[in-house]
Amino acid sequence: MTICRTLALTAAAGCFLLGSVALAAGITVHDARDRDVTIGDVGRIVSIGGAITEILYALGFEDRLAGVDSTSLYPAAALRDKPNVGYMRQLSAEGVLGLNPSLVLAAQGSGPKETMDVLDAAKVPLVLVPETFSEQGLIEKIKLVGHAMGADSRAACLTAAVSGDLAQLRELRAKVTKPVRVMFVMSLLNGRAMAAGKNTAANEIIALAGGVNAIDGYEGYKPINDEAIVAAKPDVVLSIQRGKDSLDAEAVYVHPAFALTPAAANKAFISMEGLYLLGFGPRTAAAARDLSVKLYPALAPQAEKFAPAALTANCRS
Repeated sequence: MTICRTLALTAAAGCFLLGSVALAAGITVHDARDRDVTIGDVGRIVSIGGAITEILYALGFEDRLAGVDSTSLYPAAALRDKPNVGYMRQLSAEGVLGLNPSLVLAAQGSGPKETMDVLDAAKVPLVLVPETFSEQGLIEKIKLVGHAMGADSRAACLTAAVSGDLAQLRELRAKVTKPVRVMFVMSLLNGRAMAAGKNTAANEIIALAGGVNAIDGYEGYKPINDEAIVAAKPDVVLSIQRGKDSLDAEAVYVHPAFALTPAAANKAFISMEGLYLLGFGPRTAAAARDLSVKLYPALAPQAEKFAPAALTANCRS
């Protein structure tokens, strides 16, 4: 009787395991290259892109990570505990393939192209995750990563939390009565500012926070001349923290062109951690809330009531 029961339990467990493998195998995702990628094994993942790594941790898949890229700054355990394959736009095929991945999840724009071509030729499933800087783009990013992992229910949990945070952010943003003009400056090299135009993460985070991008004449990040800086009339200059290469307030205030803007007159300079501000991962609503309070200090009492659910949601099982 005992033997029969043991055999029955073993058979049941075997069926369960086979069912789990069946779910994990043969998953198909449609990626940023407008093609379908079939995934057979999610046991060893190389994650390229800080937001992708953040999503994988939020979904409880850190044990599946064979390696991450250097932009995977959150959580701190990612770069501390996992092999680093380098900067997402300067990858080497050897560095990625040397980790023997069963799946590579890479943010759109990862490269160089030669490396991505080699990864494709190696027949390792390579999913390029779209980088669409919008509320819906963020939700779709989480859904795609979750689906690639065979974890649609976990992804639904996280997207629900993020959607709720974005709804709270909209309520906060609705209280802005006079939007300020914000110029995002990536760098200031040899006196030339590299500023963000439309269709950038910076443009969208400014809008999410209730501001207006002072640069609207082009797309992407481009160097601008002094005349363009003065004409843009930024009320605030926004930048990111980049260690020793970080732009600081004094460099902005003494710059001949910025010195003629309201930003310098009002000593209005904001610098925030790069992945938090521009990553478009689960913490984006929280980052926009924090930026909004910096832009509009009067919103602080309302912002204190906004506790982002994505920071505490348990979507790991």
